[in-house]
Amino acid sequence: MERTSIRLGGVALNSSVMNASGPHSAERGEILELSARHNGAIVFKSCNIAGLEAPENLKNRGVEHFAGIARELGARGKPIIASVVGASEDEIVTVATTLDRAGVKIVELNLADDYVQKSVAPFASLDRLKALIGRVRGAIQATVAVKVPPRMEYAPRAIADLFKSLGVKIVVCANDLPKDLEIDLATGTVTGPARTLSQTHAFHQVSEGLLDLVAVGGVNGGRDAYIAHLTGARAIGIGSALIKEGAGALGRIDRELDELLAARGNASVNDIIGAVRFSG
Repeated sequence: MERTSIRLGGVALNSSVMNASGPHSAERGEILELSARHNGAIVFKSCNIAGLEAPENLKNRGVEHFAGIARELGARGKPIIASVVGASEDEIVTVATTLDRAGVKIVELNLADDYVQKSVAPFASLDRLKALIGRVRGAIQATVAVKVPPRMEYAPRAIADLFKSLGVKIVVCANDLPKDLEIDLATGTVTGPARTLSQTHAFHQVSEGLLDLVAVGGVNGGRDAYIAHLTGARAIGIGSALIKEGAGALGRIDRELDELLAARGNASVNDIIGAVRFSG
């Protein structure tokens, strides 16, 4: 659908809606089903070199498994976002390099997961974070994305400025909007005074247009996706709806978002990204 087409980190995608890393994105069969059922990018489950049996949320068959699927889908022109974890800095660089050589368009460094935080401690200091991302950025050609923890010791401004200086193009953030949020979709107006609404919104406020944001969490329909875009997201990662409905959830949400855009006279989702306003 042309209205929901975007460029994410410079990569052209047919939809702003995609699966979040994890659900239905570990086995070849389920990945191919996602690819067949939805026009957008495919996000792989986070992987390391040899694979993991635990923790359950990171259970995977290892990087070569995903590299093979990336080569297969890449030959069909499917944009792939590959997610990386590791128990050491060297492992993270090796996994990112392997996926880059397999032709993935975007490499996501999953620095939000407890597994990585406990073993690598990327957010122990800004210098530590800079060193890790700098090594990956110097080793690969793909666009670099970073998934950040929902809560950090550092202000979004400090992290955003560091990412911009290192050439990171995409930040994967929490779409942790208040459950009681009152918003008029017709005008994009939130009831109340100007304030930061979510982690995604916080990064949008300091991105200066140099970071593209992927909002993950709480999106179960087109309306949720529309609001996430209003608060600064360029793309939306779908998790819970995908688990409940299967691969068809992505197409459904994409269609609902497209209908909302059309009903409000928006030619493109780009018309509404970051356009939220406040009544107070």
